[in-house]
Amino acid sequence: MASQGHVPVLLDESMQALAIQETGCYLDGTFGRGGHARALLARLGHSGRLLAVDRDPEAVAAAASIATSDPRFEIEQTSYSQLPKLAAARGWSGRINGILLDLGVSSPQLDQPERGFSFNTNATLDMRMDPSAGQSAADWLATASEQQIAQTLQRLGEERFARRIARAIITARQQSPITTTGQLAALIEHAVPTREPGKHPATRSFQAIRIQINAELDELGAALAGVCDMLASGGRLVVISFHSLEDRLVKRFIRDEAQGASIPKGVPVRDAELCRRLRPIGHAIRPSSAEIERNPRARSAVLRIAERLP
Repeated sequence: MASQGHVPVLLDESMQALAIQETGCYLDGTFGRGGHARALLARLGHSGRLLAVDRDPEAVAAAASIATSDPRFEIEQTSYSQLPKLAAARGWSGRINGILLDLGVSSPQLDQPERGFSFNTNATLDMRMDPSAGQSAADWLATASEQQIAQTLQRLGEERFARRIARAIITARQQSPITTTGQLAALIEHAVPTREPGKHPATRSFQAIRIQINAELDELGAALAGVCDMLASGGRLVVISFHSLEDRLVKRFIRDEAQGASIPKGVPVRDAELCRRLRPIGHAIRPSSAEIERNPRARSAVLRIAERLP
């Protein structure tokens, strides 16, 4: 498949959502190839600051030219779950004016067959955001039980034929290891009895395995848990999700922080005692039809915004 290049999703909408202040301090939760980061820097003054993180060493290498030439910018190779720790180390806790979390896998990762994220080409079955750390998809499939595989496909991929696919994987690996994307895609295609229009049968399973390998929901949960302590009063949280499970986590987090402490019914309490920490800004934003036409990978994106209360 030809590369679609790096096209930042909901770029104008996310910049507007951040309500960028020229002297502000900002966090970019995944640098990718820097589309959002460059747009943010273009709106910052000379005293503004931007810290970006990414697990992918190639993304960090791509950020090096900005980091060496622009003193307002820093890059760290790590996950966005580490943002609270990084902010605290810099004395930024409670001072950050905006946090942007652009979730999921990037176009460069999808377009490089050797990364093993895509079923469109036959390559090594890896799927790690950081290829030097953790267990690859091939290693996980070689050791996970049938129940673990089925539960992962069902929970993280919402795959209705999870048990069939898991059984097929166990049967196949008894004959020979599953080491390539082509092997896995063909196996799933054979195991799934029906087809969703316009969607490859392996789509949900590949997505689920990728989320499992990179512990993406756990990483997101850890990042969200530190958001309110990082943000300054009036600071914005802006999250772009590409998967219903991610979006559900974000939506629930914003709702819970907007409602505040859970108080038993009938107990008299003043509004200030509810400890509300966020307020949602508007409704979920989705890409326009024009953006989806330019960049089909944007079609599942959902942007949510919240603001830190005093």
